[in-house]
Amino acid sequence: MILQFFVLSQRGDNIVYRDYRGEAQKGSAETFFRKVKFWKEDVEGDAPPVFNIDGVNYFHVKVAGLLFVATTRVNVSPSLVLELLQRIARVIKDYLGVLNEDSFRKNFVLVYELLDEVIDFGYVQTTSTEVLKSYIFNEPIMIDAARMPPLGPASIFMQGTKRMPGTAITKSVVANEPGGRKREEIFVDVIEKISVTFNSSGFILTSEIDGTIQMKSYLSGNPEIRLALNEDLSIGTSDYRGSGAVILDDCNFHESVHLDSFDVDRTLSLVPPEGEFPVMNYRMTQPYKPPFRITALIEETGSLKAEVTIKVRAEFNSSTNASTVLVQMPLPSFTARVNFELEPGAVGHTTDFKETNKRLEWGLKKVVGGSEHTLRAKLGFSQELHGNIMKEAGPVSMTFTIPMHNASGLQVKYLQIAKKSKAHNPYRWVRYVTEANSYVARL
Repeated sequence: MILQFFVLSQRGDNIVYRDYRGEAQKGSAETFFRKVKFWKEDVEGDAPPVFNIDGVNYFHVKVAGLLFVATTRVNVSPSLVLELLQRIARVIKDYLGVLNEDSFRKNFVLVYELLDEVIDFGYVQTTSTEVLKSYIFNEPIMIDAARMPPLGPASIFMQGTKRMPGTAITKSVVANEPGGRKREEIFVDVIEKISVTFNSSGFILTSEIDGTIQMKSYLSGNPEIRLALNEDLSIGTSDYRGSGAVILDDCNFHESVHLDSFDVDRTLSLVPPEGEFPVMNYRMTQPYKPPFRITALIEETGSLKAEVTIKVRAEFNSSTNASTVLVQMPLPSFTARVNFELEPGAVGHTTDFKETNKRLEWGLKKVVGGSEHTLRAKLGFSQELHGNIMKEAGPVSMTFTIPMHNASGLQVKYLQIAKKSKAHNPYRWVRYVTEANSYVARL
């Protein structure tokens, strides 16, 4: 049973990431890369293909300079998982033609679709290219652009409109009119999961947004809906680069979406199916302003002591609040005790030292935009330090939810519903949510 699958570049960039069961801790990709990177300093030779960290088994193979990694907590055959990784690499190469970082990034929709068919909830379904042909509908984007005709935005959207991999969804609550009559309403949620890696100086190394426009319809008669996005929206190979333009790397639409007028006014028309479905999945790697800045420092203050300082600054508007914020940091394995110091007047903060897995946790119930918070932790060790403490500690990871915040700038400008009568005026709800996917600061 596979918990996670991810592909890393030689720099440690997370190219592809799929969490199949949600049981592993955040930041496992960063934990794996640090272990492999520093392996030679601890033990002679390269890292073995299988090793265990904090109860998680990591399996990896290197193909074409990329690290294909799977994680699991159960006792599975190593040769089985390593063979699975080789076969996944082979299947992806069969579809993309060439296996490198560029081909992955240009075909991320296709790659995720393959992964969803090969592994379902952690269990392998098939690794046969022939069998997958009947389930895969996206076409690969060739990386040699000189041999391909130029693609307009609509052409990129049309690639693979029959099928798409599922991403984050939220649940909507249906209210009823007085008397028990079902209220006609429609929910549109713009959900973005962001991944950012900061270096020790606080500069951004990698940043990415995986977003989805999720729709849930409670309209009778399935009327036609028109959904307008930013007029300055740019996709893929488009040459449009106006000031403040929203530039997406790639995207994919639900099969019910019609793109007849998209090139003209960036409007989508559709007749929504019953229930909840993703109207659009998109990916963005263009520079954007991350909602939080994290800086972390660990310093030795004695032979058996060290001090950790973590600063978190909210970079979003003061009218917006982040909730369920949790900051975590692995500590050296010989840490025996931790004394926390919060800033004066801190309200709604919790601190904890998880002694079983040597992890520092700092919870913030609510963070107001523009505010800055600092935590200091004094560490006591059971033995003297030998070597570099930086290898034993970190990285700092962070999870959060920010309602009504949008990092990419993608906006739903208006939502029109075809009226059945003058009195027909359904409720319309458009909501924005930003969540952390992999938010990491290296020491």
